[in-house]
Amino acid sequence: MGVQRSTLFLNVLIGVLLLWSIGTGIGVGLALAGTLNIEHFYDVGRSKVALPSKVLDVKDRLITEFFSHEKREIVSIEELPPHLIYALITREDQEFFRHNGFSVRNFFRALWNIVTGQYFSGGSTITQQVAGYLYTDRREITITRKLKELWWAFQLERNLTKKEILELYLNTMYFGAGTYGVEAASQFYFGHSARELSLAESVMLVIQLASPARYSPINHPERAKKMQWTVLQEMVRLGYATEEEAKASFDEFWRNFDYTRPQNTSAFFEREDRAPYFSEYVRQQLEERLLGTFNIYTDGFVIHTTLNLDFQEKADRYMQEGFARVNAVYRSNRSRARSKAEQEFIPVLDMLSLAFDLPEIAAGERRRMQDAKQYAMDNLFPVLEMSTNLFDIQELATPIERENRKRQQERGRTRVEGALITLENDTGYILAMVGGSSFEQINQFNRAVQAKVQPGSSFKPLYYSAAIDSRKFTPATLIYDAPVVFWNDDGTPYTPLNYRGEWKGYVTVREALSHSMNVPSLKVLDAIGFDAAIERAALLLGISDPTEIARTFPRKYPLGLGVITVSPIQMARAYAVFASGGKEVTPLAIRYVEDRNGRIVLEPEKELREEQKRKGDAIYLISPQTAYIMTSLLQSTVEEGTLRYARQLVGGFPMPMAGKTGTTQNWSDVWTVGFSPYFTTAVWFGFDQPGNSLGVNQTGAVTAGPVWARYMKAIHEDLPPKDFPKPSRGIVEVEVTEHGLLPPPGYTGEVRTEVFLTGTEPKEFDSIVEFEQERDQILESKLFDSLLVQDTPDELPLSIGIELDPEIRNLMESLDAEPSATPGGGIAPTPQEELDLSSNPLLD
Repeated sequence: MGVQRSTLFLNVLIGVLLLWSIGTGIGVGLALAGTLNIEHFYDVGRSKVALPSKVLDVKDRLITEFFSHEKREIVSIEELPPHLIYALITREDQEFFRHNGFSVRNFFRALWNIVTGQYFSGGSTITQQVAGYLYTDRREITITRKLKELWWAFQLERNLTKKEILELYLNTMYFGAGTYGVEAASQFYFGHSARELSLAESVMLVIQLASPARYSPINHPERAKKMQWTVLQEMVRLGYATEEEAKASFDEFWRNFDYTRPQNTSAFFEREDRAPYFSEYVRQQLEERLLGTFNIYTDGFVIHTTLNLDFQEKADRYMQEGFARVNAVYRSNRSRARSKAEQEFIPVLDMLSLAFDLPEIAAGERRRMQDAKQYAMDNLFPVLEMSTNLFDIQELATPIERENRKRQQERGRTRVEGALITLENDTGYILAMVGGSSFEQINQFNRAVQAKVQPGSSFKPLYYSAAIDSRKFTPATLIYDAPVVFWNDDGTPYTPLNYRGEWKGYVTVREALSHSMNVPSLKVLDAIGFDAAIERAALLLGISDPTEIARTFPRKYPLGLGVITVSPIQMARAYAVFASGGKEVTPLAIRYVEDRNGRIVLEPEKELREEQKRKGDAIYLISPQTAYIMTSLLQSTVEEGTLRYARQLVGGFPMPMAGKTGTTQNWSDVWTVGFSPYFTTAVWFGFDQPGNSLGVNQTGAVTAGPVWARYMKAIHEDLPPKDFPKPSRGIVEVEVTEHGLLPPPGYTGEVRTEVFLTGTEPKEFDSIVEFEQERDQILESKLFDSLLVQDTPDELPLSIGIELDPEIRNLMESLDAEPSATPGGGIAPTPQEELDLSSNPLLD
């Protein structure tokens, strides 16, 4: 009976072993068949690990990296300290140099650790771990996956050296906190390269491999400290370090350890970006160019851009100073406006709430709820948004997007935003870009390129250039500055004002532009016509689509005061044409892109230069002569016009500067756009949502001008002085009187040198200089005597629709003093007190 039982047991055992062998054989066969679909044999060990793409500035300095969940940087094993290799072998695979991919000793040691509860390391070899990471789905807990892993481990051992396997391992594996590879881990945990790892630091990184959540020195320092010391002692036992070395390194590590670092931090959230608005602009351009053929987060591109980090740092600094100042002014104005309401109405609302049990009207309660909501948005929503992206939880996506939109709208109404962009005149390189007050979850809108806001008077030079080209106007042309009505084609009147309501009488084109006078500018627009003005503005701004042109430029007189919407990058592009001698300037952000092997895969700059070369002379949007005169006019703005205050504030510039300010109605948007012989910069401050005011007298000259001036002076400090190039022909310089005419013989009054297109210079002597003041006084007296009717109040100097005395009309015509005529033949300056201010942008 005993023999029969033994035989039966033996048969059962043999059957079980046979079935296990068959199953194993099938499993191995399936595994091997599966591996043929994983990767061809000759690619063993060459599998592409996910690498972030690096964004470099124009001097090849790192701006940021694009990566998904794997933060990694490749480093050669030859550059790593030996004690890192020893720590890895001690902790993960002490038989590494003696096995061929699988270690029976490691396997049984792991089993013994499990039985005794004294866990030190797992049973998989280093080679198995690499194979499992690269060639299997580690989420799959099956015998098939382990067989695949084992087979690939053997192939790695057959095709790679031990040193190559170690290098692959150290650059591939996950070290916790969103870092992959030892270099990224070292940078995250210790702030320096893996090349500089100490003994204790090496051990700390190695123990992250098995369980970064359990042994994180940030989240569980005491637990990590205990395991670190255990591994160090094992290294001493194996002869990889002395007791003194281990103790000294251990003590130094914890003596310098930063216990204040926030828990649950991650490399994903600590991604450094030295120009976030620019790098996002680059990312969007790459996404459009690559069209899904590559993955910029994992393919390890090196993106060579045009940004200059030196300029970017200065732009950030001076813009932040500007934000601080303008927000302080704005908050001060708001607080004064709210103080009365808070003092008088909130206590009443709270009292009524208590008296009639109406909690919904309690201002105090609403404020507490608002504070709680603000805390949730600032601290909890970023975590929820990350979870939504990582785990594709659409139930969270909708409310997060809805709340973000609400916050953006509220922020757009109450927080001053701004933008700065700098272009290199010769190349179009985007050298600096600030797209807002801070780049964060709800403030990623890039106002430097995406915002569409009114430019105010900074728009005027665009159509002034068409006026110079028309040869109807020169810098010395006299225009009469006085109240006037312009009639739009639809019959509606337009009554522009100058800033502060002042009128200058006769002014030259140079003075009119440098001091931002409205009536003279609209007379220029009226003389050249809407077609010429719109065509020139669209050309300079880079707008070519007819539909967009029609939508952007209204054929009404407010157009002349900048009542359109454009972006800062468009304005910088337009002014850069003046600075470049009339040549088209196309903003460029990406020079070229290399793949991980150094092969160039994209060359936007080369494509642009070839396109520009094909254009030939068509590259000139305006003539060099017109560009030179416009530059001269805009230099006067800096020297004696609306940018004079900013120039004096910084103590002058090291070389010539030219530019223009702009301010829109109710001080809602303020601009300064200007250039040197090297660079063009546009600066804007305002609100995302229209209808708000920066505050009384917060003009482009006061708010944007100082930021522009400080920044422009800073970026030119180390550059050799340079003048704007003067065309070799087509320009003449002539001495003229203050009225733009030649000084007569024996003239002792003030003269200045003025620039003209050849053929437009004055030919007549100024023969009326001595009599003009007296004649203007006579004209004014005759106008008042002839036009004022009985009982007209003193504050109404002119009536509408009155026929003029022929003598007066002839005198006005000789002085070009009749800006606009009513259908009845009389001039129509509306009384200032009755002017519709809602349609008049204020100028600076």
